[in-house]
Amino acid sequence: MATEATTAFKVMNQEFVKLDRFDDTNFNNWKDKMLFLLTVLNVAYVRDPNLQPLEDLAPNATPEEIAKVAEVKKKREEDKFTCRGHIFNTLSDRLYDLYMSMQSPMEIWKALEEKYNTERQVHELQVLVSRLRDLKVIIPESL
Repeated sequence: MATEATTAFKVMNQEFVKLDRFDDTNFNNWKDKMLFLLTVLNVAYVRDPNLQPLEDLAPNATPEEIAKVAEVKKKREEDKFTCRGHIFNTLSDRLYDLYMSMQSPMEIWKALEEKYNTERQVHELQVLVSRLRDLKVIIPESL
């Protein structure tokens, strides 16, 4: 019963927090706000690349241990679903279509970070090269 109440709160909470859609132009702002929301919802941990997989039970596990592991697995799956849903809910339609085949929130987050951090780095490099050319520094085209 507590799980249903928690899930209802996580879904209901979206009504109170309206994040801007991520549309290719506001990655850093979107990332910070999304991370805050996921942290408040206690689901940010599922996008951690160092998240340890759940251990398999020993053959002689007690019913209590089995129940505990089943509960932890269920919570993690619910948290992954919630995290993935909140990420997708704020993506533009074009980005949603690109990333919807990814099932893991960690995979989605990593793909977005790699794409947009790389683009930011390329832009910064282009600005730097432009400034160097303005200073009459000769830069070979092979760079």
